[in-house]
Amino acid sequence: MTRATQPPTLEVEQPAILTLSPLRLRLQATAPVCRIRTPAGDEGWIVTRHAEVKALLQDNRLARTHADPENAPRYIRNPMLDMLITDADPEVERESHEAKRVLYTKSFAARKVLDHRSRVDAIADERIDAILDKGRPADLHGDFSMPYSQQALCDMIGVPPDAREELLARMDGAGEVDGDSGDEAPADGSAEGPGDGGGGDEMAALFGFAARIGARKRREPTDDVISRFVESGLSDEEIGLHTVTLLFTGLAGVASHIDFGVLLLATNPEQRTAAMDSSEVMARAVDEVLRATVGSPVLPRYASEDIEIGGETIRTGDLVLLDFSLANFDPRVFDHAEQFDVSRAPNPHFTFGHGMRHCTGAPLVRILLQSAYTKLFDRLPGLRLAVPEEALRPHPGGRLAGGLAELPMTW
Repeated sequence: MTRATQPPTLEVEQPAILTLSPLRLRLQATAPVCRIRTPAGDEGWIVTRHAEVKALLQDNRLARTHADPENAPRYIRNPMLDMLITDADPEVERESHEAKRVLYTKSFAARKVLDHRSRVDAIADERIDAILDKGRPADLHGDFSMPYSQQALCDMIGVPPDAREELLARMDGAGEVDGDSGDEAPADGSAEGPGDGGGGDEMAALFGFAARIGARKRREPTDDVISRFVESGLSDEEIGLHTVTLLFTGLAGVASHIDFGVLLLATNPEQRTAAMDSSEVMARAVDEVLRATVGSPVLPRYASEDIEIGGETIRTGDLVLLDFSLANFDPRVFDHAEQFDVSRAPNPHFTFGHGMRHCTGAPLVRILLQSAYTKLFDRLPGLRLAVPEEALRPHPGGRLAGGLAELPMTW
């Protein structure tokens, strides 16, 4: 993997909110597949264009398997991401992945998610009631995006109310990263499932606590994801792993897209009006937010065989970063990609992945975002930024919390 010329090092922070870094844009303009050095100091590849990202998402030679997970190259070093890496045989990993998709699809099918829409709307109303009681201005990130995401996801998954605070606190601690990273958790990972990497006392305590929630649901089943895991025959330990994975991949992604969606709709009043006037346009607006939100390619993927793509040879064991944000702004696919357009159709973004690596939680995320935007702009007329946009900052480094540090809004 050596080269005479040192590959460029990817920076962690975006230069500004909702802005791709000049380096990543230069890489996309240069080639569809580029050698890079990660913020963790490891070498790998970044895939920058839509066609090549789509091809690799359908390529069984690229997955979470690595012969030596402990020493596999990383984008960043974080135990929650490390647990996605497995040393299983690639075929075994594919079979396990397909089994997880079947398991998750039973719980996140669109019809089942729609059954929870009234509960999701009620949670949004509760959070907005609290904002109105508190008065303007409000920090939409802390007062709405995070608590709404936490409550809605915990309700759907089945985390008992009296266990949520401790579980989320344990996850927050485990989400710390080595270095000054402010990266977001992936939005495409709810179908990925846990691997065999990661570890340590903190992770063991986290999974042990989640396993005890599984044992509790075994005694007291209700209509939720964990109870269906019990019905599927999973052990308490397996339920703990899946519960943590679902929350990890869901919370930061949903909260981030609420933050950035509110920002995009608030600063594009004509687009917001069109979305609020039509549920069909609002549904398209949700996908446009998903496309336009800029994140980092944090999910670890590795080549299980040599792969020829984009004029390069990716060797067995190489780290491959599929940059969904770059692909979502690829001018070869998206006209005026830099513009926020709620009427954009088709909108083949990769925020939820693609094919067998498509996020099974996508129907739930879409419902959560649609409810959030509709309720916020309906009940808080004139919702707008209370500070200049350039004053906004991403969530501070050290946690995979996603979104903005604060989103001060008034109405």
